[in-house]
Amino acid sequence: MKTDNEIQKDVMDELKWEPLLSVAEIGVAVKQGVVTLSGTVDSYSKKEEAESAAKRVSGVKAVAEDIEVKPFATSVKNDTEIARMTADSLKWHSAVQEEKIKVKVEDAWITLEGEVDWEYQKDAIKTTVKNLTGVKGISNLISVKPSITAKDIKQKISLAFNRSATVDASKIDIEIKGNKAILTGKVRSWAEKTDAENATWKAHGITSIENKLAIDSEVYAY
Repeated sequence: MKTDNEIQKDVMDELKWEPLLSVAEIGVAVKQGVVTLSGTVDSYSKKEEAESAAKRVSGVKAVAEDIEVKPFATSVKNDTEIARMTADSLKWHSAVQEEKIKVKVEDAWITLEGEVDWEYQKDAIKTTVKNLTGVKGISNLISVKPSITAKDIKQKISLAFNRSATVDASKIDIEIKGNKAILTGKVRSWAEKTDAENATWKAHGITSIENKLAIDSEVYAY
C-alpha cells in the first residue's frame, strides 16, 4: 500500500505529464489517501484537468479540489459575452438539441439546465462549454430523461463491463433501482472505479449512479 508521500509524488508526476498543466500553479497535499489540490489557474479546463489527473493515480481515495480560476486580463469576458459564446457553441454541436437547454451566467459561472436523452449528451454539453474563454466554473444541472424501462439495464451494463479491457466484471455487483444504478465490490484503482462508472452512464435510462466500489490495490495480489 502506498504512503501519502508516495501518492503525493505520483500525483505531481501525473500533473507534469499533462501538457495543459503547470505544476508550479498547483499545490498537492495528501492525508490518508485523500488528495487536496490548491493554487490558481487561468482557465476552468485546467482546473478540471488537474482533478482528473489526480483521480487517475493509484492509491488515491478521494480528491478535494480548492483550485481557483483567475483568467488573464486579456481573457476576461462579461456575463453577456460568455452567455453568447455558450449559446453559439451549443448551436453548432451535433449531439445537442440547444432548444432544450437553458443557460444562465453569473460572475463568469455557467449554469446549465434542461433535459437530454442520454448521459453522454449531458457530458458533451459540459465539455463543449468548459473551454470557453473567461469561464470560471460550471454547474451542470441538466437532467437525463428516461426513455426506457430498467428491465434490461443490469444485463447491458454487465455486458459492457465484460467487454472492457480495464474493468474486472467478476468483482463488481450491479443493482438497479428504477433509473438508479448502484455499484458495489472492489476495484484495483481509482481509474478502474471511474471506468466502471463511465460505462454504467452509457446505459440508456440511467439517470443516477451510486458508486460504492472500494479501491483495494491488494485485492489482486498473489
